[in-house]
Amino acid sequence: MIKNIAGLLLVLLVSIATAYPQIKNDSSLSAYHPDSALRIKNLNPYFTLHVDSSLKYQLDINKQPDQYYWFLKNSPVGLRINKDNGLLTFKAEKSYFLSGRLKYDVEYKVALSVQNLNDPGDRVDTSFTLLFYNTEILPSKIKPTVTTKLYADEGDTISFKLQCDNGSFPIEEMTYISNYPVKSLTPVTKCNDDFTWCVPFDFVKDTDRDKQRMVELYFIATNKFKNRDTAAIQIIVKKNINYPQQVIEFEKLRAEIEKYVVQLKSSFRLVDKKIKKVKTTRTAFDLVSASTALSGTVFSSLPGEGQQTTGKILPSVGVALVPVKEATAPNNNYDQNTATLIRSTIKRLEYLLSDNTLINERDPDILNKSRKLKEELKQSQIQLIDIPIADDNTSDKELDDYFNNPEVNKKYRVKRK
Repeated sequence: MIKNIAGLLLVLLVSIATAYPQIKNDSSLSAYHPDSALRIKNLNPYFTLHVDSSLKYQLDINKQPDQYYWFLKNSPVGLRINKDNGLLTFKAEKSYFLSGRLKYDVEYKVALSVQNLNDPGDRVDTSFTLLFYNTEILPSKIKPTVTTKLYADEGDTISFKLQCDNGSFPIEEMTYISNYPVKSLTPVTKCNDDFTWCVPFDFVKDTDRDKQRMVELYFIATNKFKNRDTAAIQIIVKKNINYPQQVIEFEKLRAEIEKYVVQLKSSFRLVDKKIKKVKTTRTAFDLVSASTALSGTVFSSLPGEGQQTTGKILPSVGVALVPVKEATAPNNNYDQNTATLIRSTIKRLEYLLSDNTLINERDPDILNKSRKLKEELKQSQIQLIDIPIADDNTSDKELDDYFNNPEVNKKYRVKRK
């Protein structure tokens, strides 16, 4: 009896042990629901390809693929999909990029659809992104719009544009250095900026060889990775005339000569009047002396003794007037020579002023003209250093009228023999 009970218990325990996992398995199957909605199981939302690479990607759905149709929208050139099995293929040939049909670093968004051939409602519409990059690094270059060697004169303005030939990584910053302190009037910090430099006067020194100086400019451009490209330009600067300053100095020298001429005309007027006064006095003495001698001759011929005696005395009186004339109005040739010298100096300075006028503000002969006027003014001042410069209140017009008076001109005109 006990053996029968034990056997029953053993059978019961074995039954329970074998039934427990079956119950657990049944509970798990009761929570499982079959996938009925169509979906793509392995879609990659982002593809990245480099040039001359290929793509082969098998898309998979959760249902039987032979009942479904695959297709693309807005696909870039070269991208294909097998309509029956969803095999996505692409070969990024370099010719696509050289012709411009594809571009680097541009995200192409491609629409992907899969649809049941028998049930139009059983369909999935999604998308993925395709991007191409280039493994070949093209360096960026600076391309100035001028040659590597330029020629300029002092006072000229040099201006050119700094263009860039951007490669894989565009130029982001730009600066420049030079062997002499050179500053651009316009900022140079990026591509397509203008370099503008006004060459100052006196930039070339007298000690420079061949009266010229070479300026070396180095334009340095960097990208975001601090890779550099340098463009070198040489500027040969030649010495030139500082026309604005030279014109000011010329006009100042011209005004000084004109003022000196006016002073000389005033001195000439005083000396000439002095000569004229002396001449008038000497003429008066000569007339009195001649009249006295003539009167003596007349009285000598009269019958009276007293008259004849007077006639003998009067010629001696006329002779006595000669030393009085020389004492009162001496015949001074110095004043005559002085007036002639002043007049010739005035004529010479006026001729030089008219002959050395400036053609324009950039007269190429301005240095020679200034030099001639300066030398002539200095020579005239040395030659007339002992002559006092008169400064009266006579106007310039009155002095000119007196100097150009026909009677005065006749007095100092060279007489022909």
